[in-house]
Amino acid sequence: MVRRLELFIEFLIFGIVMGVVEDLIAVTLVTGAPITWRAIVIITLVAIPFAAIGELIVDRIEFTGKKRKK
Repeated sequence: MVRRLELFIEFLIFGIVMGVVEDLIAVTLVTGAPITWRAIVIITLVAIPFAAIGELIVDRIEFTGKKRKK
């Protein structure tokens, strides 16, 4: 259980960082707006749920320890 939580948090942090970098690049290229702390905070708040969903659903991390039926 602890190892699964460690993996989840590790990939969650990586997903957040990659999501923020990706969104900063996209916002800067599309709008031409300068990167400010306000933009970084908003983009981070948007990236967190997507990173969590990506870890829980796409990677199918099981916290209950039960085996899935196929």
